Amino acid sequence: MVGFETVIGKTYEKKNETSVATRLAKTEGAKKKAQPTIIHPMLATLTHTYFYSPDWIYEEKFDGERCIAFKNGSKVLLKSRNNKSLNISYPEIEKAIESIGVKSIILDGEVVAFKGNLTNFSLLQSRMNLSNQEKIKTSRVAVHYCIFDLLYVDGYDVTKMPLIERKELLKKLFRFKDPLIYTPHTFKSSEKHFHAVCKKGWEGLIVKNAMSTYQHKRSSFWLKFKCGYEQELVIGGYTDPKRSRVGFGALLLGYYKGGKLHYAGKVGTGFDEATLRMLKKKFDAITTTKCPFINFDDSLKGVHWVTPSMVCEVGFTEWTRDNKLRHPRYLGLRRDKPAKKVIQEV
Repeated sequence: MVGFETVIGKTYEKKNETSVATRLAKTEGAKKKAQPTIIHPMLATLTHTYFYSPDWIYEEKFDGERCIAFKNGSKVLLKSRNNKSLNISYPEIEKAIESIGVKSIILDGEVVAFKGNLTNFSLLQSRMNLSNQEKIKTSRVAVHYCIFDLLYVDGYDVTKMPLIERKELLKKLFRFKDPLIYTPHTFKSSEKHFHAVCKKGWEGLIVKNAMSTYQHKRSSFWLKFKCGYEQELVIGGYTDPKRSRVGFGALLLGYYKGGKLHYAGKVGTGFDEATLRMLKKKFDAITTTKCPFINFDDSLKGVHWVTPSMVCEVGFTEWTRDNKLRHPRYLGLRRDKPAKKVIQEV
């Protein structure tokens, strides 16, 4: 990792809980309150106006699934961005959170799978789609929880503390052991550094105002510097397969604008046979006769419509002038975002 220190593979160390609470009682921004059961996560805003400032911190942009972890006594809940339970999918992360030496805590981070030294969403898909515990235990795909923020600890809401203070407290609360990884950051980014991490194959950088509080919405205090273009899109239909291909030919994709689903083009690459069969099975359960797009303009044959409830992630080279994807490739399904929340990121 260019310019970052990695904290991984260490043992847990239980801290004195009373000292943490005592410190927080005297800390501006920390508020004594009951532990919440639902968190609306802070989301980053995409930008192509890159800057490098010592007032902002720079973290790796992970290619995984957002996860809010709640611990209250011995009970642990893992929740997705849209409040769905992830405990069944990631039992090793649930167990690791349970072992943390604090009574109550809420953590924000991302579940990832590594392919070499890089996070890989396509690889994570094979774990995300498992619900059978025996298959999860025998899966060769190891998952990790990259933790980048602290929202609550031992009776105190710390979301009004500056980000840099939350991260410093998080780092000192316990020592991290696989599968838990502390997300490091740097203040010393630059154009050269950004190009270097892109060359290494990173998704990009998440850039955060060091003094920002935690906001439960998309905010310009957190920004995305992407090395390439990726976009969450809604699946509105598919085409028939050709030749020896199984399942379907291409997905018909769109995004919401003004409450209406706008057509963004089709994607026919990035699928293996297992994915084609899995998606087709899901489509069979949500077929409809009505086109969900308000502006579908492709003269395609063998088109089938589905209820626009499924979201996938797509990589592409650019948006065309008529707001269509150029050279798209399928990356995987997203279960952590409602379809109605999918907009065009520009």
